[in-house]
Amino acid sequence: MLILFFLFAMAKGGAQQDYAALSESMVREQLEARDITDTLVLEVMRSVPRHEFVLKEYRPWAYNDRALPIGEGQTISQPYIVAYMTQTLGVQAGERVLEIGTGSGYQAAILSELGGEVYTIEIVETLGEEAKKRLKRLKYKNVNVRIGDGYNGWPEAAPFDAIMVTAGAEELPETLMEQLAEGGRMVIPIGPHGGVRQLTLITRSNGKFKSEKLMAVRFVPFIRQSDKP
Repeated sequence: MLILFFLFAMAKGGAQQDYAALSESMVREQLEARDITDTLVLEVMRSVPRHEFVLKEYRPWAYNDRALPIGEGQTISQPYIVAYMTQTLGVQAGERVLEIGTGSGYQAAILSELGGEVYTIEIVETLGEEAKKRLKRLKYKNVNVRIGDGYNGWPEAAPFDAIMVTAGAEELPETLMEQLAEGGRMVIPIGPHGGVRQLTLITRSNGKFKSEKLMAVRFVPFIRQSDKP
């Protein structure tokens, strides 16, 4: 038991001392070694301090290729999934972006660094309030956080050039599709709760929607306000 405690302490101390090296290793081994080729996405993944967006007890593993708990039964997605969804969405500077599922605020920070004006909605009040404080402390000024039901979107800020849903829905939410701008893109996991979902890219062109399945994923459920206990 003493040896395990010592090893944990060493891992924790080492991670705290050199997050930059861990971030660089994450980008090189988990992203560049796979299919993340967008240079701006890679740079943003390097620059956003992922360890600031996880619970303190999980910081030694913040840059590992795994999802981590952030409290309230929610998780922060593994770095590769964050990068893949971000690369797929293709956010350009000045675009208006809606994110559903703020969580700890990490994905919102990534989208912000790409130059988007980010509107992000979190249904779990404690997580949303913590994310607001965290993003303010880290000086992400172009992120707007709302506590509420993501199925309603953010109608007064619509239409959106890009929408990212970081929770799994059983079917496409019509309200979000209506808030997608002409030429806009949406990335969303679709599939049964408790099962494997398909990460799906939705594009809107000439008033019509096109759907493309990208990969099998697992995400926490995209819930409505009425689903909450």
